[in-house]
Amino acid sequence: MRTDRIEISPAVMMGKLAEGETEAELLEDYPHPKSEDIRAAIAYGAASVAHEEVVLLADSPVLLKS
Repeated sequence: MRTDRIEISPAVMMGKLAEGETEAELLEDYPHPKSEDIRAAIAYGAASVAHEEVVLLADSPVLLKS
């Protein structure tokens, strides 16, 4: 995976890739990135979440103060 093509910028889509946007739509809205940049960002995102674990916690009683 090429990470040299990836830049995280809060000024651009809050640093995230648009959900549901096609590559063509992204290139139309943001002409600076190239197709290879978008593919690298998608690969990076997929690799980042590939080994995430979800830990479910049992419900705990809520203590209320009066």
